[in-house]
Amino acid sequence: MTDLRIRLLQEEDWDGVVALEERAYAASGLSEGREALRSRHRASPDTCFVLEHAGGLGGYLLALPYPLFQCPDLSRAEAGGVRATNMHLHDLVVAEDLRGRGLAHRMLRGLEETARARGYRTMSLVAVRGSQVVWAPLGYRARPEIGLPGSYGPEALYMAMRLSPVAASVAAPAAVPVVVQALTPSTDPSLGFPPRAEVG
Repeated sequence: MTDLRIRLLQEEDWDGVVALEERAYAASGLSEGREALRSRHRASPDTCFVLEHAGGLGGYLLALPYPLFQCPDLSRAEAGGVRATNMHLHDLVVAEDLRGRGLAHRMLRGLEETARARGYRTMSLVAVRGSQVVWAPLGYRARPEIGLPGSYGPEALYMAMRLSPVAASVAAPAAVPVVVQALTPSTDPSLGFPPRAEVG
């Protein structure tokens, strides 16, 4: 499959992003709505990506700097940019027909590389609907002592991991390339996320 690429989220992508988000979360009461989603993007547009597929959207990733052991409230829009040494993976959704091909893993690894290159020390996320079993093998450690906004539901779990620094000799330049042309999905089934492994 060669008609796939990861690129920065753009203004014309919002209808597709909102549709994917509603399909992933509306039934469980975790859907945020367009304005809240857009506020996460406004806070950090260079760490929000889409998976372009066959002329449409096959997925998206929203991430933004956020203090370690804190997270956005799903019921509120972001008030403004936050300075932090932690990069928070707020949401990652891949369309149903593209799951199990390692694409979410590739988007995640791209974000981790970007965060490392820009000097972030840690990454965090909130696992919902039991998805901590997906994140733990990828290096994210559960922090059950961290209280979460009620908007995530009773089973949500904060998780974080330390990012290894980029070696000085191979440090990435300030402008990190973010477009990956012609993605070829991995044949390794261990890289594919289970069908409901999205982050809220």
